[in-house]
Amino acid sequence: MEQKKYFLDPPKILVVGFASIILIGAILLTLPAATTNGHGLSFLNALFTATSATCVTGLVVVDTGTTFTIFGQIVILSLIQVGGLGFMTFATFFALLLGKKISLKERILLQESLNNLSMEGIVKLARRIIIFTGVIEFIGALILTIRFSFDMPLRKAIYFGIFHSISNFNNAGFDLMGEFHSLTGYVEDPTVTLTVCLLIILGGIGFIVMNELYEYRAIKRVSLHTKIVLLTSAILVIVGTIGIFLLEYSNHLTLKPLSLTGKILGSLFQSVTARTAGANTLSIGDLTQSSLLLIILLMFIGASPGSTGGGIKTTTFTTLIGAVWSQIRGKEDVIFYRQRIEYETIYKALTVTFSGLFLVMFMTLVLTISEKGHEFLAILFEVTSAFATVGLSMGLTPELSDIGKILIMLTMFAGRVGPLTIAFAVTMRRNPDPFRYPKGKIMIG
Repeated sequence: MEQKKYFLDPPKILVVGFASIILIGAILLTLPAATTNGHGLSFLNALFTATSATCVTGLVVVDTGTTFTIFGQIVILSLIQVGGLGFMTFATFFALLLGKKISLKERILLQESLNNLSMEGIVKLARRIIIFTGVIEFIGALILTIRFSFDMPLRKAIYFGIFHSISNFNNAGFDLMGEFHSLTGYVEDPTVTLTVCLLIILGGIGFIVMNELYEYRAIKRVSLHTKIVLLTSAILVIVGTIGIFLLEYSNHLTLKPLSLTGKILGSLFQSVTARTAGANTLSIGDLTQSSLLLIILLMFIGASPGSTGGGIKTTTFTTLIGAVWSQIRGKEDVIFYRQRIEYETIYKALTVTFSGLFLVMFMTLVLTISEKGHEFLAILFEVTSAFATVGLSMGLTPELSDIGKILIMLTMFAGRVGPLTIAFAVTMRRNPDPFRYPKGKIMIG
């Protein structure tokens, strides 16, 4: 009986659920109708593409705009939408449409999927998530359609507007511009740049934050979580923008040829997209090494909990910074906005960060062996991008060996589902220790 409970743990169901969606998507992409050459993708490339789409990463081994038919692109877009919002959110939505009652087990799964602290109001939150998503993606698609209609036929502009709105709100980074160019043709276009930036930011702050901002007029307050997410996100965007602007200002391959407005827009876009989106308006391979290192750090931090993005998350990063600052000041507690952070939260932040760092370092080490001939920085950039489900690339992805593709797929999957979720999914239910050992002292630093 205990073994049955173990098999049905929510983390295991989430892992199996994501894996099943990826497999279904991969099979569909191998069909002849999915590609323009009428042959379908090889299973490995199809599996890589489906993993990247479901994990809302955006790393691609073939160009999305030229390789896939409308059918193939719609499969990818569907995987992005389901992967971004979580399959439990969709299952809950359809159950509500059919008039079914959401069981306790389904509520627990939904809470785990959304990374919510409480199960209270979880169904209401799931309903709002669908509404928020539909409204935001519609507005984004409308603005992009109007802008694209000046450059292409209206029907194509509508399709491109919808595709890029959904892709960027879900922080996926897939695009239809062809030949891996992403949005580089719109680097100085404020309409496209600012619209996509806003889509990425809204998708990355998390649905819990979005819901609290929606209810602010009624309750006139927000939680500590929301305050930290908004403050940290704003600081990271500003620091990233200023950093890229200064580091790339004289680079004739990126910002130097642009107007001052173009330089600011390009710097802003790369700062925002590094937070797990994956689209780019500057050529990533032409950035300076200093900028690439800055982007790696931004990618590793990533978006916020309960969002469509990846990384260790903004709250994890801020909690660790708070813990370090408290130690430096000789304080016992970590305080934010006159509220104390529990030690359990700090331990979890340390675990998430160390797990992510270990995964990135280990995969980078293995890829330096399997992908000989490629620069270390390019490999580290690729692995970090995969772990944080970003999708930015220095051009390494299409050149990966079969082993390299498998390793990057595993990294994307671990980054999306979460190192802790996977760890809990493959280990037995934890039981409290029956006794505690005496304290020991070791020297640190």
